[in-house]
Amino acid sequence: MTNTPIPTPPRVTPTSTLGAGNPPTSTPFEHNKAALFGALAAAGITEVTVTFDGYGDSGQIEDIAVSTAEGSVPMPAGEIEILEAGWPQPEPRRTRVSLATAVEGLAYDTLAQTHCGWENNEGAYGNIVFNVAARSITLDYNERYLSSENFTHIL
Repeated sequence: MTNTPIPTPPRVTPTSTLGAGNPPTSTPFEHNKAALFGALAAAGITEVTVTFDGYGDSGQIEDIAVSTAEGSVPMPAGEIEILEAGWPQPEPRRTRVSLATAVEGLAYDTLAQTHCGWENNEGAYGNIVFNVAARSITLDYNERYLSSENFTHIL
């Protein structure tokens, strides 16, 4: 009997490759963020503001406002390739979506990463700002909650 080492299977991490022959990439969130900011910059967009609101186990995007240096504009037409992770697929799959769908998806992903369950009970509301020049996403989050105070007085 020989002491041949047992090969260790490759470890799946957020920086794993996406199938044979593809270059290493970051997480699907980082990939999608980079693809979206590249497309927004190419269209001359400087900022996208997403307004969200949710409570009672339901939440939604209320508005998406798009700006250029000249002011407010409609969301540009066009598509980008994003990565979608889903159960039970072991690797994210590539799919083409509109810029509006990509913005909405990244907004929901931002909420899920930072405040999972934001739509439950009294919920939350706020804005998510996509700053194209800085390639940053800023979440302004306001959580609702009920407060109760009890006073007992024996006089």
